[in-house]
Formats: sequence, structure tokens, C-alpha cells
Amino acid sequence: MSSAVPGINPDDPSFTYEEFSLLGENCSEFHLDWDDTTTVERVETTLSDGRVISAIRWGQGSPEIVFLHGGAQNAHTWDTVALMLGDRPMLAIDLPGHGHSSWRGDATYGPRSSAEDVAATVDEHAPEARLIVAMSLGGLTANALAANFPWLVQRLVIIDVTPGVNRDKAADIHAFIEGPQSFATFGEIFDRTVQFNPTRSAESLRRGILHNAHRNTDGTWEWNYDRRHIEVSELPPRDDKSMNELWDDISEIPAPYLLLRASLSPVVDDDDVAELLRRKPDAVVQVVDGAGHSIQGDQPAELARIIIEELAATD
Repeated sequence: MSSAVPGINPDDPSFTYEEFSLLGENCSEFHLDWDDTTTVERVETTLSDGRVISAIRWGQGSPEIVFLHGGAQNAHTWDTVALMLGDRPMLAIDLPGHGHSSWRGDATYGPRSSAEDVAATVDEHAPEARLIVAMSLGGLTANALAANFPWLVQRLVIIDVTPGVNRDKAADIHAFIEGPQSFATFGEIFDRTVQFNPTRSAESLRRGILHNAHRNTDGTWEWNYDRRHIEVSELPPRDDKSMNELWDDISEIPAPYLLLRASLSPVVDDDDVAELLRRKPDAVVQVVDGAGHSIQGDQPAELARIIIEELAATD
């Protein structure tokens, strides 16, 4: 059974995508006051090999919060949380191979290689950031960033991931992202997204697709992110050596560390928490009720509240 697409159907030939024009919808859905004078813009970092890392910069001044999204997402996954945080300066980065950022020639997007690209971006646009907030693949990338570039990371909030993640724990995520690349209509891509995201509103899913897919000249729709070798892109290699290296990153992190575990998600289990606390005994673990893997989508107000508390701890 097809789901009704809310608002103007993007299959309409007159529809034009303008990424920041959708922020008013975020505000309407969550009863926020929308100020269309809010400073929000695209910025870029050009890497030494010529690739570009794109990001969304919110507010004025040097960003105090940096956001890193999960695999198959993009910087707009943080829009509602950013709006709830008000006029604070923030930077939401498109990871390599995602959003507006360049694809890698080797199509590999492991946490450690991505951390090098993120480090260059943070160094250029947010060198004084007080907090890194990172989810899933972005969370593993943030671990590598904090371990290898500690001067760029004052404090971490990691959302629903540890190096203990595997295909079984993330089965639903993989089932979604390993589906079709192309869809005949927006309705088809919307139906599939609704099927795999039952906790999210139809309005938020429509916005999410528009930020993460594009319409071709023949009217079909395709995902934007690099889907080559998708298994490698979304999870670290599963041999023991590689997994131990990612756990070793956590052991090396000097910054305060908060893991947010989503109550409705199987991605982090009790054994993962035990290993995290063995590797970093001063880490704090908090469960967010009523949230699936994407806490920023399911419980944005609670996440914004936690971020404000974490910022206060840096004062």
C-alpha cells in the first residue's frame, strides 16, 4: 500500500529543490519560531588531493558544535536539532562520499580515513569547537578524530554506536541502504523510506529524501551518496585486527565522552557498553527513551537538551 506524500509532490515538473527553503517545515513540525534571517550557509574545505568536503555552517562566529552524520545520511539530518539550539554557531559536515562532499576514488569510507578529511574541515572552519556530536559511522569517525587529532576535540557525544557494531545488530539499516539505487517516482522512494522508518513523521521523511536524493532528467530518482562497496562504506571491516584498532581509538581519547544509547535500537548492546567502559572507564552512558538509531530524528528535543548540558560542562 502506497503512502500519501505530504505537501507538493516532488514528481511535479514545477517542483524545485532549494535546500534551506525547507527549514521552515522543520520549525512548523516541532512548533518552533522560524526566523528566515537565520544565518545558514554552505562552506567547503579543499583537501590536498583536490577533493572537497562540504558543510553547513549555522550562526556567526567560530562554531562551538560540530555534527557528524551516519552512513547514507548527510548534514541535514541535524537541521531540527540545530534549529532547537538557537543562534549558537555550529558546523554540520557532509562526510566524504555523502551529501555535497566529493566521492573517494577508491570508494572506501572507513572511520580513520574519513577522520583525516574531517580533521582538515574542523581545523579550517571550527578550530575552537567545544563539542563534537556524532552518530553511527560519524560516531566511529569522531572516535578516530579524537584519538588522532585530540587538539580538535574538547568533548564528545557519540550517538548509538561502538566498534562492536556488526551486520546482525545493524540488519535493518543495511536492508534499507542496500536496496535499489534508482526509483521510478518519488512515491516509490518515499514508500520504501516510510517502510524502514516507522517512528518518523511523513513530513520529516519527505524532507530527508529531498536532501539525500535527486531527480534525473527522465523523472526517476536516485540516492546521492556513494553506494559503491556499500558494505565497506557503512561498517568497518569485520576482522579482529581492524575492530581492535577502532576500540584502541577509544582507549586513546583524552576528551570527556558521552555515549547515547537509543532505547529502540539494537545497534549497541550490553557487551558493547561493558567494553566501552573497560576501554574508557570515565565514559558516561545514557539511554534515550523512545528513540531508534537516529536519535536526532526521533527525539530531537531531548538531544538538544543533552547538548546544552554538555556545553555547560565546558564553561
